[in-house]
This record gives sequence, structure tokens and C-alpha cells, in this order.
Amino acid sequence: MRPISYARATGVEDAIATALADRESAYLAGGTTEIDLLRLDVVRPTALIDINALPLGRIEDLPDGGLRIGALARMSDAAEAPGVVERFPMIAQALVLGASPQLRHMASMGGNLLQRVRCTYFRDGVSPCNKREPGTGCSALEGINRGHAVLGTSEHCIATHPSDVSVALVALDAIVQTDGPSGTRAIPIDEFFLLPGETPHYEHPIEHGELIVAIDVPAAPVARTSLYLKVRDRGSYEFALVSAAVALRVERGVVIDVRLALGGVATKPWRARRVESALMGARADTASFARAAHEELAAARPRGLNAFKVELAQRTIVRALETAAGLAIAGGGA
Repeated sequence: MRPISYARATGVEDAIATALADRESAYLAGGTTEIDLLRLDVVRPTALIDINALPLGRIEDLPDGGLRIGALARMSDAAEAPGVVERFPMIAQALVLGASPQLRHMASMGGNLLQRVRCTYFRDGVSPCNKREPGTGCSALEGINRGHAVLGTSEHCIATHPSDVSVALVALDAIVQTDGPSGTRAIPIDEFFLLPGETPHYEHPIEHGELIVAIDVPAAPVARTSLYLKVRDRGSYEFALVSAAVALRVERGVVIDVRLALGGVATKPWRARRVESALMGARADTASFARAAHEELAAARPRGLNAFKVELAQRTIVRALETAAGLAIAGGGA
């Protein structure tokens, strides 16, 4: 067995200082992923810094009508918060669909953003994996890759990002607030998740000791008519084959605002900007939705067993947009 030291942080500055004292340390919040990876010997921190006592669990309104979700807010608390349910239903739905009740009561919002990939080759601890051991190769390229990515891939990694709520947050242009050795930072969430490129082991642009303190969700009136659609192998707790976070505003049958992001198909929560560009000013009908979905998936690079995801993603986009259009019309659009 490997020895691991344990410390409880009493404040943000204390947590950062303790982390900086050991380059191999890691923060511990809900632990729903970190403890699993420790047991599998996939991650090997020499010190765990328990941050659960830090005052980072509040969910509060922002002056512009947005929300600030503390990094230590539990998924279940965020899913039930009135401001989330009323103004950002796609976030609430993604949280409920993202984990079992037991996990939602334990897992933190900040930890959810930082969770590691569910790729079998990453987690088995022995297969070549560039995320786990840079330069060893990617076993999934020619291996069992049914659940892997078709967008944002490289020759070094095709693992999908597993988070559901991150998909909704990307669609809403959330901002990740951090504090660390270099001070505070505000990182647009689409920049918070890095494409694998040649360095898949770098997943986020944060330095050692840097701590997520909050997630800011800007005001977005269109988000009131939003939803999260998750397609998976079974209806109970399962990761997405394809998911879509959609917000849509329609006037006189024309799209005047749209937000869309995809999960389960890319190496990061995928903002579907081609869909958004194609639909602005277009008719809110199935034909327009299908054309936009086709444009988005034109860049897909399927690998063997996951080729079905290309069509499945297009169908999911269309279904999500059709449902959102119905919500928009029911909410006062025409």
C-alpha cells in the first residue's frame, strides 16, 4: 500500500497553501470519482486535502439575473434550487439525469466539472493510455470504442467527457471562478475544457493548487424554455451515448435565439455552434433542424464501433429542438 497524508482545510487560502506544499497533492470534496480512481491505482496523490469545510456551498442570485453556484454545492442542492429550476431548467434536468440520488447527495458541482473520463483503458491502470501515461498510446483507437467520441478527437485520445451538467453550462456560457497561487481568475467554461490534441493529459487550464470556488451562470431569458435530453443504453443511471442541452426562442415561427451543446459525442462538452449559426433566422421546423444537425456532424470522425453516434447525434439534436420549439410556443412564442 502507498501512504497518503490527509488534511482538512479551514479556508480557501489554507487549502491553496497546503496544496502548494506538495506537488502530488489533490483536493477532496465529495470524492465520488477521486476515491474510485485511488482504489483502482489510476491516480496516486501523496496527500488529500479535504475542502468540505470551506464556505463554498451557497447558491445565490446575481444582480444581472444570473446565478452563482458555489463549487461545493451538492448536485442535489443545485438541482432543487428554485433559481435553477425556474430560470435554467436544463441545468436542473442535467443534474437529475447525471447521477443516482446517492451520488447527487455526495458529489460537488466543482468536482463534477473536474471528473475524469470513463474510458475503460484509462481506468484499467495497465492499458496504454495517453491520459494516464503520456506517450504510451491510445488503446481505444483500434479497441472497444463504442462509447467514445466522434468530435474533437485526435490521434492521441478519443475519450468522451462524462459530465452531464457541464453540457448545460457550456450551452449557457457559464464562467468558472477560481482562486489559486496566481490569484483569482474567471475562465469561460468552453475554455475550461481542453481538446486532447497532442497533450490529452492536460484537461483544464488550471495550475496545481488552483481551486474552483464558484460557477457563474449569466442571465439568459432564452434558458427558461430549455431542456436536457439524454439518450443512453438504459433508463436507469447510465452515461450518455448522446445528450443535448437546448434553449430556444421562437417568434412568428422563426428562431431568434438558440443555445445548444452536446454530450456523449466529444472529448469535451461540445458547443454546437454550427447548429446555432444555421438556425438563427431560420424557420423553426424539422427540416431546418435536420439541416443544422447534419452541418454540425459533418466534422465527425467515427472509429469502428462508434460510427452509429453520428446519426444518433443528428436525431437527438432534431428531437431536442422539436421539443424545445414546443416549449417556446407554449411559453408565448408563435
